Amino acid sequence: MTDEDSELMHGGIVNKDLAQLRLKPNLRGYDDLRKTFKWADADKLVEWFPNGKINSAYNVIDRHALGDNKDKVALIYDDGEGTVQKTTFEQLYRETNKFANVLVKLGVKRQDRVFVFLQRSTELYVSFLGAIKAGAIASPMFPAFGPDAIRDRLLDSSAVALVTDSELVKRAYQVKNQLPDLKHIIVVDKADTEAGEISYRAEMDAASDDFETVHMDPEEFQFMLYTSGTTGKPKGVVHAHKGIVQQTLTSRWVLDLHDEDIYWCTADLGWITGVVYGCLGPWSCGVTQVGLGGRFGPDRWYKSIQDHRISIWYTAPTAVRMLMAKGDDLPAKYDLTSLRVLYSVGEPLNPEGVTWALDVFANKPFHDTWWQTETGSILITNFPEMPIKPGSMGKPLPGIEAQIVDENGDVLPEGEEGSLVIRPSWPSMMRQIWKNEPKYNEYMRNGWYYTGDTAQIDKDGYFWYVGRADDVIKTSGERVGPFEVESALIEHEAVAEAGVIGKPDQLRGNIIKAFIVLTPGHTESDELKEDIRKFVKSRLAGHAYPREIDIVKSLPKTRSGKIMRRLLRAKELGLPIGDTSTLED
Repeated sequence: MTDEDSELMHGGIVNKDLAQLRLKPNLRGYDDLRKTFKWADADKLVEWFPNGKINSAYNVIDRHALGDNKDKVALIYDDGEGTVQKTTFEQLYRETNKFANVLVKLGVKRQDRVFVFLQRSTELYVSFLGAIKAGAIASPMFPAFGPDAIRDRLLDSSAVALVTDSELVKRAYQVKNQLPDLKHIIVVDKADTEAGEISYRAEMDAASDDFETVHMDPEEFQFMLYTSGTTGKPKGVVHAHKGIVQQTLTSRWVLDLHDEDIYWCTADLGWITGVVYGCLGPWSCGVTQVGLGGRFGPDRWYKSIQDHRISIWYTAPTAVRMLMAKGDDLPAKYDLTSLRVLYSVGEPLNPEGVTWALDVFANKPFHDTWWQTETGSILITNFPEMPIKPGSMGKPLPGIEAQIVDENGDVLPEGEEGSLVIRPSWPSMMRQIWKNEPKYNEYMRNGWYYTGDTAQIDKDGYFWYVGRADDVIKTSGERVGPFEVESALIEHEAVAEAGVIGKPDQLRGNIIKAFIVLTPGHTESDELKEDIRKFVKSRLAGHAYPREIDIVKSLPKTRSGKIMRRLLRAKELGLPIGDTSTLED
């Protein structure tokens, strides 16, 4: 397959007229920056204490509250039920100071673990950032977690405090007797607390709003998130305060945040994107953020963009596909002209999602971004100043060396498929897997960080995702990336979502099997399945089409929207399903 064929298959190129952009991109001259940029340059984007100390929360809140942005709205929280609460940087500063004082009063010490188990709310942000101010290691959890997931995380981390609400605390009580280190349960919405509980409101009302943010060593830990694997318990990925350097830089260079932007990241704080780009990075840049409570709803999302005049929107491919399935007429009912740039994250964005956005959002494409919980910020992306190749991951951030290597760690030439690796160290990379050094060491081999993804690089330096290393299918002697097949599937008008796995076959080694969700108005039939097979075969190679297709009501996904192919494979083959704590409801 030639490069031209590959580009055609992935939807061509979306060129941009930079003169027509509403604001000039913060990153200009990418090629020159690749040659000259040093990470020490980015250190100047954040404020440091004397003797080289730092605190990410100081950069996120304090420096704005103590400067010209003190009266600027930091957070517009919309609960989805008619209540909109606006909080300025100064108000957020005083509230986070109070919460830091509450923790100090309770005896929470530097680097103690404080978990935040709350629905999206102002208190979620206050308690998370207040804990970091106090020098603790903060860890937000998805509000959908059940008792086992709560126990696994709090037990492994030896957490001393849990911030939660009157409904979610019931799940914690089911496992509390298995958590010997948990000393404090802080409940945000109870005036009359039960024995062993602490009233958030009462303590906050009594606390001083004066607090000196703790001066931390750059390598001390600021937050940790647990990410699940195919087997065993979830692993705690730990990030240091110095990560705020790269989180600020990427918010400027990749998300292209300007002072006047109203920014909305749809991710929950239980996911790394919610922490880094729904809290830390954008606020470090002094930008107004929207926080939306409640569940996904296409009408509600479009109305929120309209009502809050959102200009930068960062969401997940799953959400994009769900919006696509609702048709093009719905967004036309709303005034979406405030939108300036769109981004996606969580799994690769299919080319169809990029081109759909061009039609419905006045020629504004989605820019896909690639990174991981372990990397701490965006590493490979489609930059605002660059043309987009739909389906591509984009290009590496200046300061990031990314390559494709073979099984021996040798760099492969362009067009060759292999393991995606990154050269350590960048400021936001994880510092450890909590209490699991052997697991951390598995990532580091041959002088590279191994991402676990397979990819390839084209002649223009764009990276193309193939799949997770254990998802790539070998059929009839050929390697097929599931993402490629899934992208072709959802170009069919009857397919809303698709998940693809390899199924063992005596003749071919493996065959490709697809699980698909139909778009409204289509019903399952043998004729439809055959039409879908022919459609995919016409777009990909003759061997790269699904020989088996199952119609399903939904696909198993993480709460970040990533299709859990291993669960499809496990169910199909009768294998153990492993850890499912991050599985979507």
